[in-house]
Amino acid sequence: MQEDFSFLNKIERDPGNLIKGLQAIQSAYGYVSDDAIRTAAEYFGRPEADVEGVISFYAQFKRVKPGKYKIAVCDGTACHLKGAPLIHTWLNQELGLNPGETAPDGVFSLETVACLGCCSLAPVMSVNGKVHAKLDRRTMMKILKEYAAK
Repeated sequence: MQEDFSFLNKIERDPGNLIKGLQAIQSAYGYVSDDAIRTAAEYFGRPEADVEGVISFYAQFKRVKPGKYKIAVCDGTACHLKGAPLIHTWLNQELGLNPGETAPDGVFSLETVACLGCCSLAPVMSVNGKVHAKLDRRTMMKILKEYAAK
């Protein structure tokens, strides 16, 4: 399916609006594809290498298409101390994913975030924004199975 970037027409073609355009693209698709880079470069009158440079500089931009279910594991201080590294290990064992990756079937993607703001409920992860707290291996496996069954 060809991506539609007609929404960029709402943004002035000024090269200074490149970040705003990339944010709009990511908001629409969840990541910035190769096609999006070419389109943004042409639209904002910048070389593709400049667009890639902006994307690689800012951590907010993703180059990998996210899965249907986006898992974000909190690695703030409280979560880290209460088991976030174990959660990553378990997710890797179960899904074969490392942070920044999407499963080949497109169901799950995994990322690490600095904080989800739920320190008293540590360790936590969110799936598409829904927070799951006080995780242990059994609870995490149950959550994964519920999402995979949807």
